[in-house]
Amino acid sequence: MTHESWFAIINNDASYNNQFFYGVKTTKIFCKPSCKSRVPKKDNVLIFQNVEQALNAHFRPCKRCKPTNEKMPDMDWVTLVTEYIDHHFSDKLTLETLSDIAHGSPYHLHRTFKKIMSITPIEYIQQVRLNAAIEFLKQTNKTIEDIAISVGIPNTPYFITLFKKKIGKTPAQYRNG
Repeated sequence: MTHESWFAIINNDASYNNQFFYGVKTTKIFCKPSCKSRVPKKDNVLIFQNVEQALNAHFRPCKRCKPTNEKMPDMDWVTLVTEYIDHHFSDKLTLETLSDIAHGSPYHLHRTFKKIMSITPIEYIQQVRLNAAIEFLKQTNKTIEDIAISVGIPNTPYFITLFKKKIGKTPAQYRNG
C-alpha cells in the first residue's frame, strides 16, 4: 500500500473513489476510500484495484459506503456480525463497536439483527459468553471470577446473576452438578 492510498483512507478522500478500494482483513469487508467507518489498523488493510478483485478475494461490500452500489443482504450482514462476536466475545463489545465493525448504524444493526436472529445483538453476546462459561466450568478448575473475566464479563456478581437468570443455576451449582 502506498503512502498516498493510506492517506486517502485515513482522510476519507472521495477524490480517490473508484481509483481503488480497500479491504479490512479482520472483517473481510471492503470500502471506498471515502468511507466514514472507523479507520482500520494499517496492517489489516489490503488494496484492491476494482470491486471484482475484492469480491474474488471473498471480501463483502461495506453497508455504509456501498462500494458495489448495492446493499449487502441483511442475512449476510448479520452473519458477519455473529461471526465477529463468536471470535471476539471476550472483548468489550457494545452495539456501537459492533456497528462500527459492521459499517452500519447502531439502530439499523439492532433492528436488523433482531429481525433475523429473533434476539438482540447484546442478547446474542450474552448467549455466546454463557456458552463459553459453561465449557470453562466443565473443562477447567478456573475460579468463577477468572471464568467471568475470560468470557468478557469482568463484574463477577453481574456474571453470577446473569448466569443464574439464563441457565437456572449459579455457576458454582452448575459446576457441582
